[in-house]
Amino acid sequence: MMSATPEKLVSQSIKIEGMSCASCVGRVERVLGAVEGVEQVSVNLATEMARVESARPLDFALLQRAVDKAGYQASPAPAPFAPAAPPVTPPGTGGRAVLLAALLSLPLILPMLLEVAGVHWMLDGRVQFLLATPVQFWLGARFYRAGWLAARARSGNMDLLVALGTSAAYGLSIYQLLTATSATPHLYFEASAVVITLVLLGKWLEARAKRQTTSAIRALQVLRPESARVRRGDRDVEVPIAQVLAGETVVVRPGERIAVDGVVLEGASHVDEALITGESLPVARHAGDRVAGGAINGEGMLLVRVTAVGAESTLARIIRLVEDAQAAKAPVQHLVDRVSAVFVPVVLALALLTLAGWWLATGDGERAIINAVAVLVIACPCALGLATPAAIMAGTGVAARYGILIKDAEALELAHRITTVAFDKTGTLTEGKPSLAACEPAPGAIDRARLLQLAAAVQRGSEHALAYAVRQAAGEAAGAPVSSDITALPGRGVAATVDGMRLILGSTRLMEEQGVVLTALAARADELERQGLTVSWLAAADAPPSGRARLLGLLAFGDRVKSQARAAIEALHALRIDTVLLTGDNQGSADHVGATLGIGRVVANMLPADKAAAIGAMKHKDKCIAMVGDGINDAPALAAADVGIAMSSGTDVAMHAAGITLMRGDPALVAAAISISRRSYSKIRQNLFWAFIYNLVGIPLAAFGLLNPMVAGAAMALSSVSVISNALLLRRWKPPVQAIVKE
Repeated sequence: MMSATPEKLVSQSIKIEGMSCASCVGRVERVLGAVEGVEQVSVNLATEMARVESARPLDFALLQRAVDKAGYQASPAPAPFAPAAPPVTPPGTGGRAVLLAALLSLPLILPMLLEVAGVHWMLDGRVQFLLATPVQFWLGARFYRAGWLAARARSGNMDLLVALGTSAAYGLSIYQLLTATSATPHLYFEASAVVITLVLLGKWLEARAKRQTTSAIRALQVLRPESARVRRGDRDVEVPIAQVLAGETVVVRPGERIAVDGVVLEGASHVDEALITGESLPVARHAGDRVAGGAINGEGMLLVRVTAVGAESTLARIIRLVEDAQAAKAPVQHLVDRVSAVFVPVVLALALLTLAGWWLATGDGERAIINAVAVLVIACPCALGLATPAAIMAGTGVAARYGILIKDAEALELAHRITTVAFDKTGTLTEGKPSLAACEPAPGAIDRARLLQLAAAVQRGSEHALAYAVRQAAGEAAGAPVSSDITALPGRGVAATVDGMRLILGSTRLMEEQGVVLTALAARADELERQGLTVSWLAAADAPPSGRARLLGLLAFGDRVKSQARAAIEALHALRIDTVLLTGDNQGSADHVGATLGIGRVVANMLPADKAAAIGAMKHKDKCIAMVGDGINDAPALAAADVGIAMSSGTDVAMHAAGITLMRGDPALVAAAISISRRSYSKIRQNLFWAFIYNLVGIPLAAFGLLNPMVAGAAMALSSVSVISNALLLRRWKPPVQAIVKE
């Protein structure tokens, strides 16, 4: 396969049916990877989905033929808001098939059960044959079909092992029955029938458990209403959601679910966003506030201007992120892939060795065959294939329920190793809604009103929080000066021409670069910074008559620390994680916030590139660094960190650069994200341990004749069920920070 730039790859999702184990996953990946144009392939056994990435969109029929040739069924992935279909139960593995197999197998093992009670009785061999045959060739037909397709593709899977093992036991019983010299020959019909029954039971339980691991996606998919009430002219019209356009006005009545993303035009209410942001209590929404589709309106009627619909809505992006995370492979899964690639051939070889060894050692062909059957049956790569994806699905699902969106499995796996968390200040640890606390002109320069007018003119059109605070303080007074040639100076400030003067407004660093003398207000600035205020300076860059930059005054801004911030830092320290504050703000304000919150290290006056460099400098081979931010200026640092964590209240640029997105601007979710990562990774390790231990212990026991086929079948069937059940325990997880925050 040719390589391509990852950013240019086109991703396509395909539904794959018929996979039964990790070996199937490897086979599907190989055949799809061989299709011309395919760059990367990832197949997930738990979701039964394949993701194909290519430099250009590929014809689905081309991919479908490759999958069909390998013996599986491919279909297009459902649309984001299509009714959520649970994993398909393969034919012959439903509850009825399991029940029928159990009813047919029960009489076969009844003599064994009665013997425990001291009753010696044996079912006639011909009756055993009549009971076992439909189980073997009707209810067990799926194993033959899938096993034959695997063998034809020169591969192997769990179905092939079951088919070979049970056929050997069934065939030996037929031979014993036909060549019997006594009235009660030793038959093994019960072994073949019970093994198939137990495997069918295991697959049925596995399918039920899989449905629970995908419950988070299904819960999100049902949030979007099918229709919306749109105000057109003087009438409110009920239209399908697909026909709603951006810019239209939607009417949301009390108690209804909000159908679209938008901005409130009229009305006031409380909105329940629990399933979207994880916020447990309804939040107040007034004119000018944003609302997300899928939330439930409270007591008031709202008129909402539509800003996003369909695939661009918040709900659709959340679903996409969760699906992407659940479809992706964690790095640890690559070890499993390497093992599963050789697993079935190795097991077949061990079974042949067991057969030959016992036959040569004892001369007892019957016992040799049964021990070989036990080896084939106990060795199942199902649990190996489900160990990692089941834990990832459960972990990302419960995280999404609490407002933590994990972009990919790698971020989930890496986050458990985080040793240091670096925070941006404004909008991350503070409210991000500063207000003007002081406005002081330089002695002999201009008066306060003129200083405020000029600062507002320079900031005209800027979306920065400080610019908004200046404009709010200056008001929209008539006769305000008009600005032109506005130039943003990233990380420093802004410049503009106002009333013929070239003005610069920004940080102390910018003033020093421009050669502005700050002595006149330096003492006052130090005092304001010690109070935790952010100081900006206004200067005339080409002030006559000297032409040198001249200080006009300073503006100081106050921004409240978030109520949850202190508890969030304490929670991280409780997890033995160091904290660092990286901010472009002045040292005094940064030190004040750091001391208030108990942050271990504070670095101020940083440009975006400085933050990224600081993150790089903190990295060591035994250190894992996370960066938490919300702004455009945080994007380089988020990308440079091992794990980037973005607040959804910030910019889209920050969220694209991050591996984890917090749907609420609550820093307490940082510790929660690390906690669910640690718990999920722990489950992955536990699952892999049990998946490997089943085989490492079971295969030798079977090979040495210490495990009969029925016990082997039960162990094999329960292995995948136990792995998924263990992963489902993650659904009980709750953010550990909640208790701290409530205090």
